[in-house]
Amino acid sequence: MLLRQMKYFSAVVDCNSFTEAAAQCYISQSAISQQIQALEREVGVELIRRGNRRFTLTPAGQHFYTHCKAILEQTDELVRETKRLGSGDRAQLCIGYLRCYSGMELYQAVADFSKLHPEVDIRTVNGTHEVLYDLLRSGGVDLVLSDQRRAFSQLYVNFELMQCGCYAELSVHNPLSRQPYVRLEQLKRIPCILIASREQRNAEQEYYQHTLGFGSSYLFAEHLEEGRLLVVSNQGFLPIDRVDTLPPEGASIRRLPVYLGERQIVRNYCAFWHKDQDTRHVQAFADLLRRLLTQGAPDQTDSGPL
Repeated sequence: MLLRQMKYFSAVVDCNSFTEAAAQCYISQSAISQQIQALEREVGVELIRRGNRRFTLTPAGQHFYTHCKAILEQTDELVRETKRLGSGDRAQLCIGYLRCYSGMELYQAVADFSKLHPEVDIRTVNGTHEVLYDLLRSGGVDLVLSDQRRAFSQLYVNFELMQCGCYAELSVHNPLSRQPYVRLEQLKRIPCILIASREQRNAEQEYYQHTLGFGSSYLFAEHLEEGRLLVVSNQGFLPIDRVDTLPPEGASIRRLPVYLGERQIVRNYCAFWHKDQDTRHVQAFADLLRRLLTQGAPDQTDSGPL
């Protein structure tokens, strides 16, 4: 009975009206009023101070309402999850990440999440920023991990994971590789290697050329390994955002911070998902990944030229 009374109480406060709450709950106004009075007797304090056609919450009522809402939401989720398990269905979580991503934190987050939530099947897909954005809009993925390229939309949760420093991977045979850092204007004399499918090449070039100011000519690779082979053969530089624990450079590649003026270029790396979807598992995964990124990553940016 207490749970039903809590629902009635929450409806009255949400509607700011006994009449509207009664209609919403499909009971009479007198019945909902009696249920609220019974609830007050149960908890032993006045929750609603009634006036002339109006009411206000007492401090105890405000406290009860806040926690009551949380309990009702948890109860609804418990019922949904129980029904889903009873029907044999498994929850799904599809994660989209950038094709140029190479760190271990995502893999560790998937492993840790799967251990904590064995009832959830995880699927991953990679792509360029625009491909991932289209998948998110169409419902093809539940969560996207990507750099921020446009103003935050009110339709999505824009969950900032970390700020990441921008680096350029160069062949050790390139004279610039002997520097402690490389300036953006120096990179304009070298082809810029981008990781993109044939369909997304124009969009990627447009962003790197006109928004970031990288390069004056471009080479494209389908995946990160192919891009690094182009670097090793000294055909250009590969822009990398240090949002993770990057693999070792190896003997043939140097990874240098990219400077604009006196500071390293920094970009936001975020998780995005629809506000109107069931976000319990999505939020849990995003929290887990941010914790791994912030705990495992050293200071990603340099304060100035050496």
